[in-house]
Amino acid sequence: MAEYWPYAQTGGLAEAVRGLAVHQARSGMRVTVVLPLYRGVREGPATLEPVGPAAPLTLGGEQRTVRVWRATGEAVEPGPEILLLEHDPFFDRDGLYGEGGADYLDNALRFALFGRAAAECVVAPRAAEPGGEPVVVHVHDWHAAPALLYLPAGTGTDRAARVLTVHNAAFQGRFRIDLEPALALPGAASTPGAASVHGALEWYGELNFLKAALVLADMVTTVSPTHAMELCTKEGGFGLDPMFRELGDRLVGILNGIDTELWDPSADEYVPPPFAFGPDDLSGKARAREALQRAAGFPVLPDVPLFGMAARLARQKGIDLLLEGRCLESARAQFILLGSGDRWYEENLVARARADRVVVDPVFSERKEHELMAAADALLMPSLYEPCGLTQMRAQRYGALPVARRVGGLADTIEDGVTGFLFGAFEPGALDDAVDRAIEAYGDAAGWDAMRRTAMRRPFGWSEPADAYAALYDRALARRGGA
Repeated sequence: MAEYWPYAQTGGLAEAVRGLAVHQARSGMRVTVVLPLYRGVREGPATLEPVGPAAPLTLGGEQRTVRVWRATGEAVEPGPEILLLEHDPFFDRDGLYGEGGADYLDNALRFALFGRAAAECVVAPRAAEPGGEPVVVHVHDWHAAPALLYLPAGTGTDRAARVLTVHNAAFQGRFRIDLEPALALPGAASTPGAASVHGALEWYGELNFLKAALVLADMVTTVSPTHAMELCTKEGGFGLDPMFRELGDRLVGILNGIDTELWDPSADEYVPPPFAFGPDDLSGKARAREALQRAAGFPVLPDVPLFGMAARLARQKGIDLLLEGRCLESARAQFILLGSGDRWYEENLVARARADRVVVDPVFSERKEHELMAAADALLMPSLYEPCGLTQMRAQRYGALPVARRVGGLADTIEDGVTGFLFGAFEPGALDDAVDRAIEAYGDAAGWDAMRRTAMRRPFGWSEPADAYAALYDRALARRGGA
């Protein structure tokens, strides 16, 4: 995969992949995580040790050298093996995918090399181990999808199950068709039906890495049951809806989990006593709320709810609804908006700031997110689409009731009127009405406390999702004739 917390992260993908891998490893699976050796990893606390000799690979008309490293040392948490693939011309850069708001122009070659090196230097040796256990190659999003294109035949990989998880189908890895010769693809793909690699990769005159993985995978998952249905629609499939529909029961929606040890308001390093709290004693939350109100410069008004939002400032996150609606103008609520992104959104939100009730903080940090969840009464998530979402689950753990649009994982993890407030239409008025409902509900102190205690007790860990993935791996292996 391209991201894995804490080594490389731009959003929720890194945390979701890490959560699943750690839970699987701790339950007894042999789990190996493979990601590029980015510059940021070198600057991190992990110690790197080489794994075998450097491997020469031809790509883009050049012979390139890839070396495999293993993360070791006290900074590496117990669990999966972490392998990092080094090719400095591609990965020793400031960004993961681009800089200054623009993608790197050679991303097709960068992630093709990553996929090929993972397939040939990690998966093939593992699959060829005598008497080894069944191998599942689980790739996440388009960046890792090329691994399925390069799995070599005749090394035991024919029996390796292929699983793709689509975290965000809006990003597909689409490139010019004339780049295909530079990818040095094998002649045929080892899949049921023996689809050609070119046929898998080509999509209406372009190369499409995500589409290729949809063709080559034995099983495909996405990160919530509702989003699995959305991907099959013209509105929600981002142009690939025919491919998702064709998968039939091989497309499965499995909710992500969250790290319930990291996100625990009773034992959070960023929420120390006297602010720590739990569902049976919410007094610490009241103190955390008052402390954040004072830090924000707000008057401490117990009868006025504090709304938080921790999100990337982008259209997908519903920022337009905030700017076009009236909820930020309400004198009956306070708002703290944490996050950065599109400069236009940031500037327009800052213009709406009011010293007494609206603060915009564009400098995101992990500490600030934990403090906001601990203090907030409610959380705004008016997303245009949200395949799963992690923030709404964290918020419920911290007694911050989500006000969210009924899409994707938000619909699957929030019970309207019980653990939060859902609305349907992507319209400013629909968000405003939902915020009004939350403000009215907050006026009933006993009812509000009952709602947030219910929300805080929801099981959002990785046990159930990991069991679902284990069952899905069995199905994928059965398609390969494995055990």
